[in-house]
Amino acid sequence: MKSAIGAKPEIKATVQSLGFRKMNQTRELPDNPAVRGMLRRVDFLVAVEGEPFVRPKRSRYKIWRARSTKKHQRGN
Repeated sequence: MKSAIGAKPEIKATVQSLGFRKMNQTRELPDNPAVRGMLRRVDFLVAVEGEPFVRPKRSRYKIWRARSTKKHQRGN
């Protein structure tokens, strides 16, 4: 459902090991504890059939910072 472009290398490796290569791709995987653990690890990127996809809150993947004032102080 979401791209893994800006994710950590561990998350990218998990998505790749699940067999996902493109956005909105579907995979049929066995129902075992290993696959369930990998899906739980990347639940903010993928959706499981039968379970609703809940978009993560913004604070989970983006850190808001105050704007720098250095740029505006240089001119004077």
